[in-house]
Formats: sequence, structure tokens, C-alpha cells
Amino acid sequence: MGVSTWQIIVILLVVLLLFGGKKIPELASGLGKGIKNFKDDVKEGEEGADVKPTEKVEDKTANTTETTKEKEVNA
Repeated sequence: MGVSTWQIIVILLVVLLLFGGKKIPELASGLGKGIKNFKDDVKEGEEGADVKPTEKVEDKTANTTETTKEKEVNA
């Protein structure tokens, strides 16, 4: 049950009707910039991997162990 050529053509025509010929290149450009930014951020994260991990902190009120980041979120 694959997608046939006619189904792809119909989908492309519907997209063209919904967004118009001018908006599609703008959407594609924005998507490409977003992917590029994501890849750049992932590379920066790999280069900065020498950052020490968060430390475990005991919460004496609830007798549980949380990371400092979790404590900030819960506060």
C-alpha cells in the first residue's frame, strides 16, 4: 500500500492551492535555516561536552534525591 504518483501530485496541488506559489519558497527557506541552526547547535554541544554534569542534591524535606536543575524547575 505505497503512495502512487497520482496521490503525490494531488497532495502537491493541494499544498500549492493552500499556501500559494509565493509562500512555499519562504516556508522551505525557513525550514532549511532551522535545520542548519539545529545542526550547528548540536555540533557546539558536542564540542562543549567537557561541561561537568549536574550534581545530585538531597532534599531533606521530602527524603528524595533531585538534581539541582530539577530543584530549580520545582521551585
